[in-house]
Amino acid sequence: MSKHGFFSKITKCAALALVFGVVGGTAFSGVNYFLGSHFSGADTTALEAESSRDTMQIQPTSTVTNVISKDISNIVEEAMPSVVAITGMTQQEIRSFFGQGQTIESESSGSGVVVNQNEEYLYIATNNHVVEQTDALTVQFSDGSTAPATIRGTDPSDDLAVIQVALSDLTEETLNTVKVASIGNSDELSVGEPAIAIGNALGYGQSVTTGVISALGKEVTFQNESTGEAVISRLIQTDAAINPGNSGGALLNAEGKLIGINSSKYADTEVEGMGFAIPISTAQPILEDLIANGETTVTGTPYIGIYGVDVTDEVSSQYQMPGGVYVAQVIEGSGAQIAGIVTGNIITKVEDNEITTMEELKRYIGEYKVGDTVTVTVQIANSGAYIEKEIPVTLTSKTN
Repeated sequence: MSKHGFFSKITKCAALALVFGVVGGTAFSGVNYFLGSHFSGADTTALEAESSRDTMQIQPTSTVTNVISKDISNIVEEAMPSVVAITGMTQQEIRSFFGQGQTIESESSGSGVVVNQNEEYLYIATNNHVVEQTDALTVQFSDGSTAPATIRGTDPSDDLAVIQVALSDLTEETLNTVKVASIGNSDELSVGEPAIAIGNALGYGQSVTTGVISALGKEVTFQNESTGEAVISRLIQTDAAINPGNSGGALLNAEGKLIGINSSKYADTEVEGMGFAIPISTAQPILEDLIANGETTVTGTPYIGIYGVDVTDEVSSQYQMPGGVYVAQVIEGSGAQIAGIVTGNIITKVEDNEITTMEELKRYIGEYKVGDTVTVTVQIANSGAYIEKEIPVTLTSKTN
């Protein structure tokens, strides 16, 4: 082949590569399942709602593109002292074939964000899965110094935890370096605006990735390892890379304010560009609760406290009953029992939302928090007819 012919073909290939592209999309969907044709066999904490993990195609505006592409070193420099690297050590004893015991020590890594400080401690927010089952914790600050840490409190249902570092274990130089994170408002976020993730990626030290907010209120289902229950979390989705080790780190807006706690636990390993963070507006009251009490008092999975049967159109017609959810059993001590809901009532609404199935009841209850009071509309049987009544129900927690 002549040089002329060879370069001619190369040129044509390059031109074709510039003209043609391939765009791929992948959609993920969860699966709803039902236990029986009538009895759901589950209360409102099961939350087997469909996980809408579909990707979103984001077309950033020129304004967003300009913000992302600009130098963010000043933002990172200001925020970095509030982000720490966390190392966890776990000891596990194993026995050989001959019964001899041996202790093996393993190391895990994660990230955290300084969210509070008093006269004795720094309080650091992180993910529960970063600190659970660890025997010892070490925190490394932005100046490279390290200090031991202890767990203040955990909330496995929301994958959040707070660890504390005694100020007496820090040098004056480190204390002068450390900053408490500036808290933003995740309720005011818009899809397409810039996002900056800082964390201890892969345990190699603090690093920074950038992207945009890809979706808000993204429903992601995971299993609570403590209870075995399926839990739906509503998260911020971003295409800023969030890798193992980034868990517990900071997701910042363009002003350098904390808008989310990153978690690689929710990441999907089959696709790229789908990172998730717990919105700070969701996390903040839980973190404050853990700092103040060492445990959660008003957090957890919202729970109305009934077992229900779907009143289908067929059942409604045959037995002259209103459509909705027939209350087959009320759990003792639950919000439903305290409010006066009894077996035989038919739930038809939660606030202004029509209820026709147990799945819908779970979904709407799941939009609230433990401690919230919601108006539940019920139909009460009365001499062959039904009387409608609105009942305020304060949601309790399954963990109580």
